Amino acid sequence: MPIFGARHRPRKRFDLFTFVFAAAASSLLLFVLLPLVNTLAQTPLAALWDALTDGQVLASLALTFYAAAWATALALLTGVPLAYLLARHEFAGKRWVEGIVNLPIVVPHTAAGIALLTVFGRHGFAGKAFGAFNVRFTDDVPGIVVGMLFVSLPFLVNAAREAFAQIDPELEGVAQTMGASRWQAFRYVTLPLAWRGIIAGAVMMWGRGISEFGAVVILAYHPRIIPVLTYERFAGFGLAAAQPVAVILIVASLGVFVLLQALLIPKTESTLGE
Repeated sequence: MPIFGARHRPRKRFDLFTFVFAAAASSLLLFVLLPLVNTLAQTPLAALWDALTDGQVLASLALTFYAAAWATALALLTGVPLAYLLARHEFAGKRWVEGIVNLPIVVPHTAAGIALLTVFGRHGFAGKAFGAFNVRFTDDVPGIVVGMLFVSLPFLVNAAREAFAQIDPELEGVAQTMGASRWQAFRYVTLPLAWRGIIAGAVMMWGRGISEFGAVVILAYHPRIIPVLTYERFAGFGLAAAQPVAVILIVASLGVFVLLQALLIPKTESTLGE
């Protein structure tokens, strides 16, 4: 008899079909892991320590995290409402809106940087408008934020939309029949149920932001974020100079991955009974 309501599943036989698929899957996983593990293993600890105590590297790392956090915050303010509308409403052109959200995934990021430069550069209309308030995008932190925001926003919007779509709309309706406004129903019913997906999307976006290179290097080469600094050291001094900085970036990315996995693990409640 199944224990605690679990269904008994017969163990599948390990046949040739399974072996071929497992071999193909293992080769792909090895392709991802081998370069990362090899980079970590081949980096001397002394060189890594020098990078960790290098003021330029630390400043670049802090700037990268800071700019990615700002990009994520702006996406939360604008992307969460968009995700809610896409999950809850049907309207003309909805498929086009969903396609626009995903455009940054398919547009090459150097091309995205050029496109952003035409709008946020010194001669772009947004660059001129913000320039009146002494806000610059080229070779300044706002440009880094804009570049990160453009390339990484699909991660947050898509994750938030999926989170909202999994919530029964009737729950909001019940709250409103009990006297809650639409704002209150969203704040006290929908948002608490969707927060895990939203935060997971925000972490994914932040992680994608800290790894961005193409759009940022076109729009705001200076001050240097950590991917730009890594490339600059490789181009100027070779692999040995760039590898410790690359390891720091890899470790930071792994930290984002671990945090994301922790957020995606659903909470389970014990169902043990007598």
